[in-house]
Amino acid sequence: MADDGLSAGAVARRLGIAVTTLRSWHQRYGLGPSRHVPGQHRRYSVEDLDRLDVMRRLTAEGIAPAEAAHWARRGGVPEEEPDRDGPLPARTGGGTVIAVGPAGPAARGLARAAMRLDPLAMRAGIGSAIDADGVVATWDRMLRPVLVGIGERHAASAAFIEVEHLLSRCVSEALAAVPRPPAAGSPPQILLSCADEEQHSLPLEALAAALAEVGVHCRLLGARVPVTALVDAVGRTAPQAVVVWSHRPATGDPAQLSTVRAGSWPPPLLVAAGPGWPPDLLPPGVRSPASLAEALTMLRDVPASSGR
Repeated sequence: MADDGLSAGAVARRLGIAVTTLRSWHQRYGLGPSRHVPGQHRRYSVEDLDRLDVMRRLTAEGIAPAEAAHWARRGGVPEEEPDRDGPLPARTGGGTVIAVGPAGPAARGLARAAMRLDPLAMRAGIGSAIDADGVVATWDRMLRPVLVGIGERHAASAAFIEVEHLLSRCVSEALAAVPRPPAAGSPPQILLSCADEEQHSLPLEALAAALAEVGVHCRLLGARVPVTALVDAVGRTAPQAVVVWSHRPATGDPAQLSTVRAGSWPPPLLVAAGPGWPPDLLPPGVRSPASLAEALTMLRDVPASSGR
């Protein structure tokens, strides 16, 4: 950058924003050029550009402009900054903040967009995070903290059902939008299914998207799969790995896993995923990953079937 700084047009081009947005941030939040030569327009310094880049990034993640400007003036949001709980300043479509613990600004932005019932902001934020960091990191750092926070708030208040439903829909759409690998010569060798009466299918959708990122096909049966239907699907497709998800102890009956094992095609790899399964009661040989990343590692190198 030249010693006399950058013009508004040059800064706008570097940040990928409109000049009118730049001027608005200057007028409303004081994020303007600091260099001034008498008789000439003010110019933006390196420090000004850094602050504006923080502003651009945080607003893109869904954080309200006023708060984004606050952090931009301070140089950015530290990763360890705790989320605040309690009421937000009143504004159209606003509500109560969802606590997301030590999660970063992307999770806080998503939580705010969810409370505003703003599907466009939610889809944009989730899609940007997946493009930048991948499915596993987005799930661990952004999606899971917000989903857990909303679930905890609902459990405490019996409210926010509409928030959870809309957010879940947006998460599902974003995960489904992850490009699937090109069709291969052999059919998918991995079968993903929720346990009988288990309705929480988003973790399996995240696993399917994470597998797609590494070029692995799978079949995803979805929520509430009766064990008889699961056994039929396993027998018809002969997968090399079967993942059964249980979110709640009420759906994590290990007998389902034993039934799958006793079917016409005992899968070489049987995985009990989720916190609903009792770890001490799983059938011998059943794997139980502790995280999405661990499940992905188990499955990404599953060998192709040799047929029957």
